[in-house]
Amino acid sequence: MKFGPVALAEAEGAILAHSLGLPNGRLKKGRVLSAEDISALAHAGILEVTVARLGEEDVPEDLAAARIAARIATGPAISVSAPFTGRVNLYAEAPGLVTIDAAQVDRLNAIDEAVTLATLAPMARVHGRQMLATVKIIPYAAPEAAIATAEALLADRPVLSLNPFRPLSASLILTRTPGMGDKVLEKGAKAVTDRLASLGLTLADRQVAAHETAAIARAFSAAAGDLVLLLTASATSDRADAGPAAVGAAGGRMLRFGMPVDPGNLLFLGNLPGGSEPPRTVIGLPGCARSPKLNGADWVLERVAAGLDPAPEDIARMGVGGLLKEIPSRPQPRAAKTAAEPGAPRRPVIAALLLAAGAARRMGGRDKLLEPVAGGVPLLTHLAREAGASSVDRVRAVLRPEDPRRAAALGGTGVTAVVNPAAAEGMGTSLATGIRGLEEDVDGALILLADMPEVTAGDLDRMIAAFDPGEGRAIIRATSASGRPGHPVLFGRRFFEPLAALTGDRGAKAILDEHPEFITDLPLAGDSALTDLDTPEAWAAWRARQKAG
Repeated sequence: MKFGPVALAEAEGAILAHSLGLPNGRLKKGRVLSAEDISALAHAGILEVTVARLGEEDVPEDLAAARIAARIATGPAISVSAPFTGRVNLYAEAPGLVTIDAAQVDRLNAIDEAVTLATLAPMARVHGRQMLATVKIIPYAAPEAAIATAEALLADRPVLSLNPFRPLSASLILTRTPGMGDKVLEKGAKAVTDRLASLGLTLADRQVAAHETAAIARAFSAAAGDLVLLLTASATSDRADAGPAAVGAAGGRMLRFGMPVDPGNLLFLGNLPGGSEPPRTVIGLPGCARSPKLNGADWVLERVAAGLDPAPEDIARMGVGGLLKEIPSRPQPRAAKTAAEPGAPRRPVIAALLLAAGAARRMGGRDKLLEPVAGGVPLLTHLAREAGASSVDRVRAVLRPEDPRRAAALGGTGVTAVVNPAAAEGMGTSLATGIRGLEEDVDGALILLADMPEVTAGDLDRMIAAFDPGEGRAIIRATSASGRPGHPVLFGRRFFEPLAALTGDRGAKAILDEHPEFITDLPLAGDSALTDLDTPEAWAAWRARQKAG
């Protein structure tokens, strides 16, 4: 790759390295300079620009990142974003624990300085939609040899996997000593039950037993859960104490007493006979489990819930990072509803609004949204399928009242129809109707016009990958390959209020004009972001171009 300043006459087709402000807008870094861009720069009196130009052995940043990310993800519980500016993110699609092969990550990052992979820490507890890892190509391209080496390395063994929490049941046994009040028992039971709920586990049964070996052993034998938790009235101080001794008395086996994690030192681990089933895990909880604060028992419970039952040697290796007292990276107390830490990056919730309430007045009596396209299906059906095949979380189609043919075209697509009673007043009312119907968890609304046959699921995925309000990319606007603004447009939640207030035929242009600092333009192939078909002549010309290839 060649990088450096060049004369403007030599810059067409190169990648702009530094953003430049122009009287009519701004050319952002990473843009492939078109003839129109060169003309605009010349009119602004700019005669030299710093650019990157790829060589024959260079892989463009987005393609390079996508190739590497495709080899990293393992299992259906991980989703992969589309690439944007050389970055691909991997997300958890379910709560669980992430396992990382740290040595493989180090080998990958040592291949070439252009190729980087950043992950969460091994055994990090994650929630659904949380980011697990990010692949980033640092310059605008990476050498083909480096990408091929990375692919070969990743084919050897996986780097990252997600172990979702299983829907297990647990039995809780509490012991009582003479004079012990019910409040102490209830406090401990609530803290443990909250922990189970945060992992998606259910409480099968709860017993209270005397703090004696025989009584605890009988409770073990009567326990109905997939795993058994014991919270004793008095701290366990030896393998011969009542709790560990009861494991053997119930026909089980002690595996580990104590752990190098503080708080949580006095945890013990064993198993109990399961009859015809595999042995059940028994966890002797430390006294600190009566508090909601993070302790070693949380680490053990997380692994069991994720199907990664820890062996004694696994617990012995928990010492590094095992000093949990007052560490700022783990909130205290841990919330029962979610394992997410504040600010943890996550995959945004995106709703697509397919605006399909127009009257098609210029079609001479034909309905442009029911015109056949690829495979002979109606255009509306085609676009609904493309939206559904993308990574959007839900699709809403805004229809005019009493339009059974368009409603029928949405059948089987999974799209939810929303009727705009004021559709005759203009597109602004349809946009407002769609926005007002979105749920509270939606982070962004992808506005998709229903008469644009060339927009694909891949285009929508690229727009979602570019969306990052925290980085200032709160509006993603599709453009033609030459940079002319078009559709779709993805708006972040901060713009929902003005969008919901639109009336008549007034679209969102005023909002775009008022907030240029939040707009990131994303070029789509050719003129797909501009191609909307409103007349029979436009349809005929488009079909002729499609036939010509």
